[in-house]
Amino acid sequence: MKKEEKILQTYFGYETFRPGQKETIEYIINLKNTLAVMPTGGGKSLCYQIPGLSMDGTAIIISPLISLMKDQVDALVSLGIPATYINSSLTSSEQQNRINDMANGRYKFIYVAPERFESGSFVHTLRHMKISLVAFDEAHCISQWGHDFRPSYRSIVPNLKQLSNIPVFVALTATATEEVITDIKNLLHISDVVNTGFKRDNLAFHVIKGKDKKSYIRAFLEEHSEESGIIYVATRKQADTLYELISRYGISVNKYHAGMSETDRKESQASFIRDEKNLMVATNAFGMGIDKSNVRFVIHYAMPMNIESYYQEAGRAGRDGEASDCILLFSPQDVQLQKFLIEQSMMDDSEKLKEYHKLQEMVNYCHTHTCLQSYILHYFNDRISEHTACGRCSNCVERQEKTDITEEAQKILSCVKRMNERFGVSMTAKV
Repeated sequence: MKKEEKILQTYFGYETFRPGQKETIEYIINLKNTLAVMPTGGGKSLCYQIPGLSMDGTAIIISPLISLMKDQVDALVSLGIPATYINSSLTSSEQQNRINDMANGRYKFIYVAPERFESGSFVHTLRHMKISLVAFDEAHCISQWGHDFRPSYRSIVPNLKQLSNIPVFVALTATATEEVITDIKNLLHISDVVNTGFKRDNLAFHVIKGKDKKSYIRAFLEEHSEESGIIYVATRKQADTLYELISRYGISVNKYHAGMSETDRKESQASFIRDEKNLMVATNAFGMGIDKSNVRFVIHYAMPMNIESYYQEAGRAGRDGEASDCILLFSPQDVQLQKFLIEQSMMDDSEKLKEYHKLQEMVNYCHTHTCLQSYILHYFNDRISEHTACGRCSNCVERQEKTDITEEAQKILSCVKRMNERFGVSMTAKV
C-alpha cells in the first residue's frame, strides 16, 4: 500500500486512511469487486479515486446527479488530476470532443450518468479503452429495494457485464439495509463488502412534536443565525412558502427544488457552498454528494417517507466531525401527506406495500421512547456499532416518566366503537 499511501498524502493531503478506506482500496487494486458502506463524510470518494490514480487506464464513475459530477470533477482538476464529466449539460460538440479525448486516454476519471450507456457510440468507445475500474456512486440507486431506486441505474448493469475490458466493479453508498446490500452484491457479483457501520457520534437527533413549526423555525434560526444549515421540506410548495416566510424574517436564505430552472438551482447551490448564504430550504432534490463540511444543523420541516432518506439527508450535517443537530418536526398531517405521495406514485401495488412498511418504521421512529440513534442503527441492522444510548438525542436528554394509560385507552376505543366508528377525532373528543 506504499504507493497508495503516497498518493493519499501527495494529492489529498491526508496522513492516514479513515476507517474502511484502506481495506476497500486493497480489495479494488487486487481486482475484487467491492461494496463499501460508509456513513456520510466517511470518505467514500477516495476509495475509488486512489485506486484510479494507482492503476493504469481510465476510471469510469457512474453518478446519478449532474451537480454531483461537476463538484467531483472540479475538485480533482484543482488537484491537477485529469478528469471530466459527460452529461446533458454539455452541447453535442462538447460531448463529442470529450469522448474523443476519452478514447485517446487523456483522462484518469470520467463521470457519466447511467443514461449515457444508451448511446451505442459511447459504449463502442468504452469497449476499446483501457479501463482501470467502474464505480457506482450512490449505489443504493441500483437496488430495487433502495429508497432512491432508479431503473436507468440498474438497467445498464447487463450491458456493462458484456464489456470484457472492465477489470473490477466498485459500489459505494452511505445508506443500505440488509436487503439493499444483498441486492447490490448479487447484481455486481460482489463478494467483498466493507461496512464501517452507520453510527455518527457527532450528531444529536431530536424529534419535536406538538409545537407550531413556523414559530419553532423562527426561534431556532434567530438563535443559530451564524450557523450553516439545511431545512428539508416534503413538497415544492412547502419550499416556496417557507422560503418566503424566512425571507420576511430578514434572514438570508436560499431555496432549491426541481421546479426551479437549472440556472437558478446552480446559483442557489453555489451560494450555499461558498457560505454566501448560510441557510438552504430544499426538497430532497438537493444534497446528494454535496461536499459542504460545516453544516451545523439539518431540520426536517416534514417527516420523510422512510428512514433511509431521513438518515442520508440528516447525515449532511457535521461532515467535519463537529457536533451538529438533526431535528425532525413531526405532526400527524405529515403521515397523511406521505401516504398521499405513495398513492400518487407510479409504483405497482407490491412496491406501494413496501413503501407503506417503510413509512410505518419512520412513524415509529417519531414515537419511540428509546434512543433515537440506537433506533436508526437497529433499523439498518448495524452489528458493528455499539447500540448503547447516545446520551445526546432528545429521548436520552429529556427523560420522561412512563404512565400506564391502558384503562383510559380502553375507554376511548370503547367510545369510538359505540359511535359506530363513524366520527373523527374532534367529535370523539367532545363525546
